[in-house]
Amino acid sequence: MTKPLIELIDIQKHFGPVIALAGVSVSVLPGECHCLLGDNGAGKSTFIKTMSGVHKPTKGKILIDGEEVTFSSPRDAMEAGVATVYQDLAMIPLMSVTRNFWMGREPVRKFGPLQLFDFDRANAVTLEEMAKMGIRLRSPDQAVGTLSGGERQTVAIARAVYFGAKVLILDEPTSALGVRQTANVLATIDKVRKNGIGIVFITHNVRHAMAVGDRFTVLNRGRTLGTAKRGEIQPEELQDMMAGGQELAALEGSLGGTV
Repeated sequence: MTKPLIELIDIQKHFGPVIALAGVSVSVLPGECHCLLGDNGAGKSTFIKTMSGVHKPTKGKILIDGEEVTFSSPRDAMEAGVATVYQDLAMIPLMSVTRNFWMGREPVRKFGPLQLFDFDRANAVTLEEMAKMGIRLRSPDQAVGTLSGGERQTVAIARAVYFGAKVLILDEPTSALGVRQTANVLATIDKVRKNGIGIVFITHNVRHAMAVGDRFTVLNRGRTLGTAKRGEIQPEELQDMMAGGQELAALEGSLGGTV
């Protein structure tokens, strides 16, 4: 059996008397898209922040390639190959695609004691990596703010992959996108996992999860309701496991099927 890239076992996270996570277990295999579903308040954000080193778990273990690790910061997680693309993308709209792609890791050329941004190398790599994801930029100097939401997501994903992500956590990457942009992001996820990278796809949209997911884990109020493989569960069952599924079904019935 393939060894998981990352495994989180019985993770608990307490904020004083508040129990945000009450024993969540998730593993991610090479080349797998593992979808983490749940309604608002289910614990998804706390869980991914624990996985990515923002929070230390109160209890539980994190294993990387079978070895137990402790993340003291997001930098520790990134050095271990765990990268996160958040909803806000942490990009500066008026800066170029190249500048955003390389932010904080700029390649330099040395001229004696001087170090200058190596624009030629940075531009070439940016164009190449974006092309791998199916995005043909007009120019690497193009401002990120001129790209569509889906293209900005792709820049963030390409950046994480280029800088060595083995496990890529995507926080609601399709939540604010239109149909075409969503399709582009889902296609990018499919390309990335074919390179052996493990994907953790955080979403509350069952249709988007079913389009690319290999396994599905549902969170509800800080607990794991279960994990199923593709083909073992239907979209309707996933929806019902998420908070609000039963309520929506009851509302649909009371309105005569108009919901």
